[in-house]
Amino acid sequence: MLTISAFHYVPPFAQGVVRDLRVRWALEEAGLLYETRLIGPPDQQSPDYLALQPFGQVPMMQDGDLTMFESGAIVLHIAQRSGALFPKDEAGRARATTWIFAALNTVEIPLQQLAAIDLFFPDEEWARLRRAGALEEVRKRLAQLAAWLGQREYLDGAFSAGDLMMTTVLRLLRHTTIVDDYPTLKAYQLRCEARPAFQKALRDQMAAFEKA
Repeated sequence: MLTISAFHYVPPFAQGVVRDLRVRWALEEAGLLYETRLIGPPDQQSPDYLALQPFGQVPMMQDGDLTMFESGAIVLHIAQRSGALFPKDEAGRARATTWIFAALNTVEIPLQQLAAIDLFFPDEEWARLRRAGALEEVRKRLAQLAAWLGQREYLDGAFSAGDLMMTTVLRLLRHTTIVDDYPTLKAYQLRCEARPAFQKALRDQMAAFEKA
Protein backbone atom coordinates (compact mmCIF):
# COMPACT_ATOMS: atom_id res chain seq x y z
CA MET A 1 0.00 0.00 0.00
CA LEU A 2 1.08 3.57 -0.59
CA THR A 3 2.49 5.43 2.41
CA ILE A 4 2.73 9.19 2.80
CA SER A 5 4.30 11.20 5.59
CA ALA A 6 2.49 13.97 7.44
CA PHE A 7 2.93 15.91 10.65
CA HIS A 8 1.20 14.66 13.77
CA TYR A 9 0.80 18.29 14.87
CA VAL A 10 1.23 21.81 13.53
CA PRO A 11 0.03 25.13 15.01
CA PRO A 12 -3.58 26.05 14.22
CA PHE A 13 -2.62 28.62 11.56
CA ALA A 14 -0.99 25.85 9.50
CA GLN A 15 -3.64 23.20 9.94
CA GLY A 16 -5.43 22.54 6.68
CA VAL A 17 -2.66 23.91 4.49
CA VAL A 18 0.26 21.53 5.14
CA ARG A 19 1.33 20.17 1.77
CA ASP A 20 0.48 16.54 2.44
CA LEU A 21 -3.11 17.74 1.87
CA ARG A 22 -2.31 17.94 -1.85
CA VAL A 23 -1.19 14.35 -1.95
CA ARG A 24 -4.10 13.11 0.17
CA TRP A 25 -6.52 14.90 -2.16
CA ALA A 26 -4.90 13.46 -5.27
CA LEU A 27 -5.01 9.94 -3.83
CA GLU A 28 -8.68 10.35 -2.92
CA GLU A 29 -9.51 11.59 -6.42
CA ALA A 30 -7.64 8.61 -7.87
CA GLY A 31 -9.32 6.13 -5.52
CA LEU A 32 -5.98 4.86 -4.24
CA LEU A 33 -5.68 3.54 -0.70
CA TYR A 34 -2.83 4.82 1.44
CA GLU A 35 -1.39 4.78 4.92
CA THR A 36 -0.02 7.75 6.82
CA ARG A 37 3.30 7.94 8.60
CA LEU A 38 2.96 10.72 11.18
CA ILE A 39 6.19 12.46 12.12
CA GLY A 40 7.40 15.25 14.40
CA PRO A 41 10.52 17.43 14.69
CA PRO A 42 12.81 14.63 15.98
CA ASP A 43 11.83 12.42 13.05
CA GLN A 44 12.56 15.20 10.55
CA GLN A 45 16.25 15.14 11.44
CA SER A 46 16.59 11.39 11.85
CA PRO A 47 18.89 9.52 9.43
CA ASP A 48 16.02 7.16 8.65
CA TYR A 49 13.71 9.92 7.47
CA LEU A 50 16.40 11.99 5.77
CA ALA A 51 17.22 8.94 3.67
CA LEU A 52 13.69 9.23 2.27
CA GLN A 53 13.22 13.01 2.31
CA PRO A 54 16.59 14.80 2.22
CA PHE A 55 15.14 18.08 3.46
CA GLY A 56 13.19 16.59 6.37
CA GLN A 57 9.89 17.95 5.09
CA VAL A 58 6.47 16.47 4.34
CA PRO A 59 5.09 14.94 2.32
CA MET A 60 7.17 11.94 1.35
CA MET A 61 5.53 9.07 -0.50
CA GLN A 62 6.56 5.44 -0.77
CA ASP A 63 4.96 3.44 -3.57
CA GLY A 64 6.51 -0.01 -3.58
CA ASP A 65 10.17 0.46 -4.45
CA LEU A 66 9.59 4.08 -5.43
CA THR A 67 10.17 6.87 -2.92
CA MET A 68 9.26 10.45 -3.83
CA PHE A 69 9.19 13.86 -2.21
CA GLU A 70 7.92 17.32 -3.26
CA SER A 71 4.14 17.60 -3.37
CA GLY A 72 3.99 18.75 -6.98
CA ALA A 73 6.05 15.81 -8.21
CA ILE A 74 3.96 13.36 -6.21
CA VAL A 75 0.65 14.78 -7.48
CA LEU A 76 1.98 14.62 -11.04
CA HIS A 77 2.98 10.99 -10.50
CA ILE A 78 -0.45 10.11 -9.14
CA ALA A 79 -2.16 11.84 -12.06
CA GLN A 80 0.01 9.98 -14.56
CA ARG A 81 -0.49 6.66 -12.81
CA SER A 82 -4.24 6.78 -12.35
CA GLY A 83 -5.57 8.96 -15.13
CA ALA A 84 -8.16 10.38 -12.72
CA LEU A 85 -6.61 13.85 -12.66
CA PHE A 86 -5.46 14.12 -16.27
CA PRO A 87 -7.32 14.44 -19.57
CA LYS A 88 -7.07 11.46 -21.88
CA ASP A 89 -5.50 13.35 -24.78
CA GLU A 90 -1.81 14.23 -24.87
CA ALA A 91 -2.37 17.96 -25.39
CA GLY A 92 -4.77 18.08 -22.45
CA ARG A 93 -2.26 16.31 -20.21
CA ALA A 94 0.40 18.79 -21.26
CA ARG A 95 -1.84 21.74 -20.40
CA ALA A 96 -2.76 20.24 -17.01
CA THR A 97 0.95 19.79 -16.28
CA THR A 98 1.52 23.42 -17.24
CA TRP A 99 -1.04 24.51 -14.65
CA ILE A 100 0.62 22.40 -11.96
CA PHE A 101 3.86 24.26 -12.58
CA ALA A 102 2.09 27.61 -12.86
CA ALA A 103 0.51 27.08 -9.46
CA LEU A 104 3.84 26.20 -7.86
CA ASN A 105 6.18 28.59 -9.67
CA THR A 106 4.10 31.61 -10.62
CA VAL A 107 1.30 31.85 -8.06
CA GLU A 108 2.52 30.11 -4.91
CA ILE A 109 5.75 32.06 -4.51
CA PRO A 110 4.19 35.52 -3.98
CA LEU A 111 1.31 34.07 -1.93
CA GLN A 112 3.72 32.17 0.30
CA GLN A 113 5.83 35.29 0.81
CA LEU A 114 2.82 37.27 1.98
CA ALA A 115 1.67 34.44 4.25
CA ALA A 116 5.14 34.23 5.80
CA ILE A 117 5.16 37.97 6.48
CA ASP A 118 1.73 37.85 8.10
CA LEU A 119 2.11 34.63 10.07
CA PHE A 120 5.78 34.42 11.00
CA PHE A 121 7.14 37.96 11.03
CA PRO A 122 4.24 40.37 11.70
CA ASP A 123 6.17 42.36 14.29
CA GLU A 124 9.40 42.70 12.33
CA GLU A 125 10.14 46.15 10.91
CA TRP A 126 11.38 44.73 7.60
CA ALA A 127 8.16 42.75 7.26
CA ARG A 128 6.01 45.84 7.76
CA LEU A 129 8.04 47.64 5.11
CA ARG A 130 7.85 44.72 2.69
CA ARG A 131 4.17 43.86 3.07
CA ALA A 132 2.75 46.50 0.72
CA GLY A 133 4.99 45.34 -2.10
CA ALA A 134 4.26 41.70 -1.36
CA LEU A 135 0.52 42.37 -1.38
CA GLU A 136 0.83 44.15 -4.72
CA GLU A 137 2.49 41.08 -6.22
CA VAL A 138 -0.24 38.84 -4.84
CA ARG A 139 -3.00 41.00 -6.27
CA LYS A 140 -1.28 41.10 -9.65
CA ARG A 141 -1.20 37.30 -9.86
CA LEU A 142 -4.75 36.88 -8.59
CA ALA A 143 -6.06 39.40 -11.12
CA GLN A 144 -4.28 37.57 -13.92
CA LEU A 145 -5.64 34.23 -12.76
CA ALA A 146 -9.17 35.60 -12.44
CA ALA A 147 -8.94 37.05 -15.95
CA TRP A 148 -7.92 33.66 -17.32
CA LEU A 149 -10.75 31.85 -15.56
CA GLY A 150 -13.42 34.21 -16.79
CA GLN A 151 -16.55 32.09 -17.12
CA ARG A 152 -14.64 28.79 -16.98
CA GLU A 153 -15.46 26.34 -14.20
CA TYR A 154 -11.88 25.06 -14.13
CA LEU A 155 -8.54 26.13 -15.53
CA ASP A 156 -8.72 24.01 -18.67
CA GLY A 157 -11.75 21.89 -19.36
CA ALA A 158 -12.61 19.38 -16.63
CA PHE A 159 -11.14 19.39 -13.12
CA SER A 160 -7.51 18.26 -13.23
CA ALA A 161 -4.34 18.06 -11.16
CA GLY A 162 -3.72 21.67 -12.15
CA ASP A 163 -6.90 22.76 -10.40
CA LEU A 164 -6.04 20.65 -7.37
CA MET A 165 -2.67 22.33 -7.05
CA MET A 166 -3.99 25.85 -7.70
CA THR A 167 -6.72 25.46 -5.08
CA THR A 168 -4.25 24.41 -2.39
CA VAL A 169 -2.11 27.42 -3.30
CA LEU A 170 -5.07 29.80 -2.95
CA ARG A 171 -5.67 28.34 0.51
CA LEU A 172 -2.42 29.96 1.64
CA LEU A 173 -4.39 33.20 1.86
CA ARG A 174 -7.13 31.82 4.08
CA HIS A 175 -5.91 34.00 6.99
CA THR A 176 -6.99 37.01 4.88
CA THR A 177 -10.03 38.03 2.82
CA ILE A 178 -7.96 38.80 -0.27
CA VAL A 179 -9.44 36.06 -2.45
CA ASP A 180 -12.92 37.39 -1.62
CA ASP A 181 -12.03 40.48 -3.65
CA TYR A 182 -11.98 38.30 -6.77
CA PRO A 183 -15.45 36.67 -6.96
CA THR A 184 -14.43 34.49 -9.89
CA LEU A 185 -11.53 33.03 -7.90
CA LYS A 186 -13.55 32.68 -4.74
CA ALA A 187 -16.26 30.73 -6.55
CA TYR A 188 -13.61 28.60 -8.24
CA GLN A 189 -11.90 27.80 -4.93
CA LEU A 190 -15.18 26.90 -3.25
CA ARG A 191 -16.19 24.75 -6.21
CA CYS A 192 -12.95 22.78 -6.01
CA GLU A 193 -13.08 22.49 -2.22
CA ALA A 194 -16.64 21.15 -2.41
CA ARG A 195 -15.40 18.00 -4.13
CA PRO A 196 -15.88 14.94 -1.88
CA ALA A 197 -12.25 13.91 -2.34
CA PHE A 198 -11.04 17.24 -0.97
CA GLN A 199 -13.41 17.08 1.98
CA LYS A 200 -12.20 13.57 2.84
CA ALA A 201 -8.54 14.58 2.52
CA LEU A 202 -9.04 17.61 4.74
CA ARG A 203 -10.90 15.63 7.40
CA ASP A 204 -8.14 13.04 7.50
CA GLN A 205 -5.41 15.64 7.84
CA MET A 206 -7.26 17.47 10.60
CA ALA A 207 -8.02 14.22 12.45
CA ALA A 208 -4.33 13.73 13.20
CA PHE A 209 -4.08 17.19 14.75
CA GLU A 210 -7.16 16.64 16.85
CA LYS A 211 -5.57 13.55 18.43
CA ALA A 212 -2.29 15.32 19.24
